[in-house]
Amino acid sequence: MENQFIRSEMLLTENGIKTLQNSHVAVFGVGGVGGHCIETLVRSGVKEVSIIDNDTVSLSNLNRQIVALHSTIGQSKVEVMKKRLLDINPDAIIHTYETFVLKDTINEIDLVGVDYIIDCIDTMVAKILLIEKAKEIQIPIICSMGTGNKLDPTKLQIGDISKTSYDPVAKVLRRELKARHIKKVEVLWSTEQPIKPMIPWEDNPNITKRNVPGSVAFMPNIAGIMLAGHVILQIIDKK
Repeated sequence: MENQFIRSEMLLTENGIKTLQNSHVAVFGVGGVGGHCIETLVRSGVKEVSIIDNDTVSLSNLNRQIVALHSTIGQSKVEVMKKRLLDINPDAIIHTYETFVLKDTINEIDLVGVDYIIDCIDTMVAKILLIEKAKEIQIPIICSMGTGNKLDPTKLQIGDISKTSYDPVAKVLRRELKARHIKKVEVLWSTEQPIKPMIPWEDNPNITKRNVPGSVAFMPNIAGIMLAGHVILQIIDKK
């Protein structure tokens, strides 16, 4: 029987693929970063994923999000993503949660048996709640910092939150984690200094405060693939 992962086995080994097929990764956020991250996990052999997002596809998502097509506008991001993933691997186990990460909702998300958490959320309160939860239940977590207002993918890197620079999201997160005495949080960030958008959001009626940062297709997508690659190698190495 033909094996869809045969090319991956050449690098990750047969045992590596089996390890991924027995792994469960939870990805929070199905946007520019999260969408490509989730797809890379499943294409690489991760059989079970939980995907969490309460948003629907909008026109402004078309420039960068893998779930965004004119035909999917208005649809649930997690449901669009689930359909896509099952078309990639019909044997995949996809758990969907249409919810925002809030203090009152985080315990509704079943993380039992999850091997790794990937945070691709764009709100600070949710990031902090998720990090606290991951530390509490001792599941490794990696968090995406900001890719908005940045253009150089070669400046993306992975390391401890304490090493970050030129990242407004990381700056706030460092302060909040320090206040909570939380250390050693792995993040993906960019050392590129943020670029000032050419058109201020105040001058454009089509831009809302929620999506103020300028964005391009390649930055969040590359970040998502990097996160997935890092987690894949970590899972194979640890098991």
